Amino acid sequence: QVQLVESGGGLVQTGGSLRLSCAASGRTFSNYAMGWFRQAPGKEREFVAAISRAGTSTYYADSVKGRFTISRDNAKNTVYLQMNSLKPEDTAVYYCVAAPNFATLESGSWGQGTQVTVSS
Repeated sequence: QVQLVESGGGLVQTGGSLRLSCAASGRTFSNYAMGWFRQAPGKEREFVAAISRAGTSTYYADSVKGRFTISRDNAKNTVYLQMNSLKPEDTAVYYCVAAPNFATLESGSWGQGTQVTVSS
């Protein structure tokens, strides 16, 4: 299994930006599709973004399209989530996920999460 460690969360004002990072270890990073999910207090976990193994395909939830960008650096075994124009409703714990393909992301390896709080 691949081990994942997220970082970069924090407190930001509405309209601000944050960049989350997820460092992977244990297996060949480029063999995994990567994704970000989030869960707000009292709400169900939701998909945020995903990127293919080579980084050539990306997918976004409608709620973040145009504001968030997912990218990866296979040489550094790291996936990123650049979050711009943040809104209070983006407040959540953000989780990085790795899986062999997009279809199995939710059943893949999960990180411990990083808290993002957007103040109004």
